[in-house]
Order: sequence, then structure tokens, then C-alpha cells
Amino acid sequence: MSLSLSSGPATLGALDASLLVIALPSGAALDTLITTLDTSLGGVLARSLERRDFRGGRDELLHFAGAATGPSRILLIGMGKATERVGALRRVGAIAARQAGRMGTGTLSFYAGPLDAREAEAVALGLHVGAWDYTDTKTAPPKEEQRAPLSAARIHGADGPAVEQGVASGTAIAHGHSLARTLGMMPGNLCTPDFLVATARDIAARHGMKVTVLGRTEMEKEGMGSFLCVAQGVPEDPKLIALEYAGGAPGAAPVALVGKGLCFDSGGISIKPSQGMEGMKFDMCGAAGVLGAMEAIARLKLPVNVVGLVGATTNMPSGVAFKPGDVVKSMSGKFIEIINTDAEGRLVLADVLSYAGRFKPAAVIDAATLTGACVIALGHTATGVLGNNDALVQEVIGAGTRAGEPGWQLPMWDDYKELIKSDVADIKNSGGRPAGTISAALFLAEFAGDFPWVHLDIAGTAYTESDLVTVPRGPTGVPVGTFVEFVRGRAG
Repeated sequence: MSLSLSSGPATLGALDASLLVIALPSGAALDTLITTLDTSLGGVLARSLERRDFRGGRDELLHFAGAATGPSRILLIGMGKATERVGALRRVGAIAARQAGRMGTGTLSFYAGPLDAREAEAVALGLHVGAWDYTDTKTAPPKEEQRAPLSAARIHGADGPAVEQGVASGTAIAHGHSLARTLGMMPGNLCTPDFLVATARDIAARHGMKVTVLGRTEMEKEGMGSFLCVAQGVPEDPKLIALEYAGGAPGAAPVALVGKGLCFDSGGISIKPSQGMEGMKFDMCGAAGVLGAMEAIARLKLPVNVVGLVGATTNMPSGVAFKPGDVVKSMSGKFIEIINTDAEGRLVLADVLSYAGRFKPAAVIDAATLTGACVIALGHTATGVLGNNDALVQEVIGAGTRAGEPGWQLPMWDDYKELIKSDVADIKNSGGRPAGTISAALFLAEFAGDFPWVHLDIAGTAYTESDLVTVPRGPTGVPVGTFVEFVRGRAG
């Protein structure tokens, strides 16, 4: 991650900045600092507000050339009504960084009035989000066509220590966010189960974590027939990764974060339509979220014990692939009838959830791009949230709200269990189209044991097929923010 962030005093007129970004809510008046700057500009900012050339609407932009001295360019960005200031600042920060990248300014200064630590953190994270780009598999354009990427940004606020603290924590979270987005954006032939293992080992080495990796042989010894059936159609070794962060008291029950890591999902024998199948490289965004969160949690030095668990493989058709009608035995001992080989993520997570039980967790949260039904139900705005403990569900939803990753609870009533009853096994892996997100969660609940557990269906929120203003097409970083906020909430 190449963006360098710093904080500084709010002396706008004296800034020698290539770009000064000023964030204003709807109907805001210019404060004393902006007015001082505006005097050097001949009052152009005040006139623009008076004439309503700029109204402060959400995502509204107005660009000015600077005077002979001071900032070279001034960009006003609207925050809208800003009823939730932290979220609005995060959004404006991302837009600011993207605009700086398009303009090729290389650096920027950011001002939104006085900031407390949480607000400064939101700006810092937003700037990092907007500056992120994946260019590893692109040839650089000719020099004359290149624009300087945003490499440095300075956040200005009245309370220096608070802003400095917010910049530090925002940068820590942003490192995890960027890691998750990079893993998600990588093509499936590069981001393999082995690559996820290498990433986990790198995180462990840098932050003093314990890492355990199970391959096919080790999983066979554990009796993980549910996970292994998904991997049996490919020669590539599947991996179960466990990262242990010991930030809390020795022996204290950890929070377990679990992620689905299907590095590519063709659907297997129940093969997906070819149109859009390339997007199935994103089926490992749950795993990317776990690894990103572990990176951020370690950088924040949160005083909580956390275990990150990833189940990684690919799902491909072949002569030895699992098929509809098969029955497999899970690590828990339960037999599963395979109805649809494209309902493979829940089969991987079933055994990973069972494995999580050996850590005696205080809470378990899994994240998976699990069902298209969740996209139909909630679109691309909210994550589906389901679980066996309502207090934990509300705690997770609250964490997502604070992180700008909203979630919505769906029911897990016993009546829905009829959908996954099997004639030949203890349970079947698909209940069909009706209530698809709910029946998938009820399937997972069978393997969640007695510990408090929440499932996040991020199928509609982990990546986007269109530009969202704050992020381009591709991975969004969800659920890193939710995971980090949840653990931070447990830190007290």
C-alpha cells in the first residue's frame, strides 16, 4: 500500500498543496479558516455558495484553480445532509483520493473542519480506499499518458493529537482493507489456496501469530469429508488455514472469524452459465476478509484473542468430481446428501465450523459469498445476517453499521428446516430456490455446535459489477470493517 498519510494544523491559506480538498455538508457556511483562504482567492468560494453553484449535495464536486500562492487547486466535495458524519467523511475521503488520482496531483490536503479521532479515522480509511488500485497484471501506459498516483495525503484538523490518533488507526484498518481487496482482485490462477497460505504465513511472521495449515492428507485424518468432496475434482491441494492472534489474556476464549475461500467456483458438475463466470474468482472474498481483518487487528494491537479460519479450494467439474446424489460424511459425523454441487461453499464451511469448535470460541462469525438468493433479497446494499444467538446478531449488525457495512437480519425459523431434510442422509446441501439464503444458513447452523454463531452472506456486498463512486468495479473490502469493528467492540 503506497499511500502515506499524515496530519497537520488547519492553516489553509498557507498550504503549499497541489490539491486542497474541502468537504462541506449541505447548507454549510464557510468557517473562519476557509474564509481566510477565500480572501486570497478573491471571494470565489463564498460567491459559489451564494449563487448555489455548489450546494453541498452528496458527491457534488466543484473544482477551482488556486491563486499565485497557496494551494494550486481547490476541490469542494459535498457531504449531503451528513446525518451520520463518520460515514459521510469516509465516503468523501474515498472520492477525494479517486479525484486526485484522475487529476494526477500526486498529493492532497484534506479539510472538513474540526475532527475527533473517530472522524479522522474515517477520513484516513476513505483516502486509502479511494487511492487503492490493482495494477499487478497490467502493462504500464506510455510515460506521456501516465498520471501521478496519489502517494501522500495530509489531514488537517483543530485537535492535533486526536487527528494523529485517527490517522494511525485508520491506516491500520486500511492495510487490512487493501489486502482483502488485492486478494479478491487477483485472478484465480494467481490467488490459489497455496497463495492464501503464503499470505497467512506472511501475516503470522510479521505479527507474531501462530499459523496452522491442513492439506488434503491432514483433512482426511480429521474426517473432513464435506470439505474434501468439493476438492476431490481438482489435483490442487485444498487448505484449511488457522491464524491465532493472542492479543488478549492467556487462556481467554477467542473470537473466531471464518471465511469461505473458493478461489474459483465453476459450480462443478452443476456448472454455472458461462456468461459472467469470470466473476467467480470473487468467491473467496470471505477468506480475503478474514486475512485482511487479522492484518488490521494485529496492527491495531487489540487486546482480544482472535482465531482466523479459512477454508480454501476450487470447485471444478472432472471425471472424479463430486456429483448430485452423492452422500458424504462431515467432520461432525453428520451425513450430507449432495443436491447441487454449486452449493459448495456451505460444504467447506461445515467442516471449518466444526474445526473452530476446538478453540472453544466465545463467538464465531463466518463470512461467505454464499447465495445468489441474498442478492435477490437485499441487492448490493446490505449483507444478510443470520445466527443462533440474537444478542450476537445485533452486536454484529452494530459493528457493520459503524464500519459502513450495513447488514439486515433474516429469520431462521424451524419451519424452514423442512427445506433441507433428506430422504437418504441427515441433511441435504440445498433446499432449492425458496428462502435460499435462510436454508443455507440453517445448513451451517447444523455444524456451528453450541457456541454463539453468526453468518454473514456477503454475496451482494463483497464485490461490485459497477462503479460505486467510492470504489471501482471489483472487490469492496467487505467484511473487513465488520470483523474489525466487532473485535474492537469486544476490546472494551
